[in-house]
Amino acid sequence: MGKNTVQAKQWLEKCYGDSAPSKTTIKRWFADFKRGRRDTDDAERSGRPNEAVTPENIKKIHKIVLNDRKVKLRELADIVNISKERVGFILHEHLTMRKLCSKWVPRLLTVDQKQERVDDSEQCLAMFKRNKPEFLRRYVTMDETWIHHFTPESKRSSSEWTATGEPRPKRPKAQQSAGKVMASVFWDVRGVIFIDYLEKGNTINSEYYIALLERLKAEIAKKRPHMAKKKILFHQDNAPCHKSIKTMAKLHELNFELLPHPPYSPDLAPSDYWLFADLKKMLGGKKFRTNEEVIAETEAYFEAKDKSFYKSGIEMLERRWNDCVALDGDYVDE
Repeated sequence: MGKNTVQAKQWLEKCYGDSAPSKTTIKRWFADFKRGRRDTDDAERSGRPNEAVTPENIKKIHKIVLNDRKVKLRELADIVNISKERVGFILHEHLTMRKLCSKWVPRLLTVDQKQERVDDSEQCLAMFKRNKPEFLRRYVTMDETWIHHFTPESKRSSSEWTATGEPRPKRPKAQQSAGKVMASVFWDVRGVIFIDYLEKGNTINSEYYIALLERLKAEIAKKRPHMAKKKILFHQDNAPCHKSIKTMAKLHELNFELLPHPPYSPDLAPSDYWLFADLKKMLGGKKFRTNEEVIAETEAYFEAKDKSFYKSGIEMLERRWNDCVALDGDYVDE
């Protein structure tokens, strides 16, 4: 390219930043190039040949790992009788494997449950694609969540920037407070329709939930006049009080069309993967003395959100249903 060492260093620093090679390394490369070297692979080095990385050892390590995915490097080194460094090299470079922590999922799904997730996702997608604007105009969803007087910060939220040599930030282990209130949130693409709060010690049963559905009908007539002549497309999970015979009869009486939702599927419920996840993040680290303080903070949080926030969470359903189908019913990654 006709560049000298100074120009090459400037060019590499612009492209690679802190990862760019040093001035000394660049000068050595230029010298090697002038001597006729054109190969970028490392040159052969003198010393004892590497006898640990053999096809037999690679095959043996691969078989052991497939039989026990939790096996440790030290255990593999003892079995194969080579160093931990060579075992790590074989795993990373030859078998292209890495060790990952298990991912939390609500439930280990059976084949039938995965198929039900696929079937319901395909049915919902068909309704969504048939008339997206109409789907979003009619769609209403709900779910319940406990809001504690104190919710510890998540590990990610508590992370801090530190300089090289500084000690790692520390924080005491904290538990959620015993004081809490149950919030039942009904919402759509325009925002929250209403929230009902239930104090600790009370339970949600069919009678309580039916009363909420009747209130939902009245709130929609008051706050969503454009839906007066529309059939509500209602989305709820499979909690016992949501699926009881009395509740199903009330939904039919109210002329609500129920959107199919497979069991154990919070990844397909906007309240879980969007609304409550953001709410809990906001509440992390905050302390309240009474239910009234918790409720006031929650109400203020929802009122401050723009309409686009709610619409984005519901529109995300299309991608999640598609991902669920593509994954043959397995859980959708965040």
